Amino acid sequence: MADRLKVLKFSESTLDSFALTVMIVSSNENRVMNGTHRNTRQRQVILEELRKLTSHPTAVALYEIVRRRLPKVSLATVYRNLELLDRTGEIQKLDAGAAEARFDGSSERHDHIRCVKCGRVGDISGPPLELSLDVKDDYGGYRVLGHRVEFIGVCPECENAQKATSEN
Repeated sequence: MADRLKVLKFSESTLDSFALTVMIVSSNENRVMNGTHRNTRQRQVILEELRKLTSHPTAVALYEIVRRRLPKVSLATVYRNLELLDRTGEIQKLDAGAAEARFDGSSERHDHIRCVKCGRVGDISGPPLELSLDVKDDYGGYRVLGHRVEFIGVCPECENAQKATSEN
């Protein structure tokens, strides 16, 4: 990478009439990582496996799946890469306070629903709920960067289990 930067720097100095902006072009599988992180095989497999799922797995659950393809991958590597993919906007980290964080392979904005009994997370179909935030409002001194909406409820499996228990 350092050699490429030297070449680009040299090229920039010879182009006095053009401003050269270097960007790494992204595709759905290989997005911009600010030029500071290379796209490793491990990161690519983690992203591929996460995007196959709609269950919003925890890091540990995803680790078990990734190990089928990469038997020597460590849990720390999965955690580190999930954090990086979240920071770069490739995925979403769903962090609900005390509950274990879950991860969503879709970076598109959408809302979620969490089961209060088992912790399962699902996507809400339809357009995301839009909240109107007035910059003049007081948010306790916070500078608002964005918002996430999470609905809570009881998933169908827990509801059925509860009905079956109450019938007996």
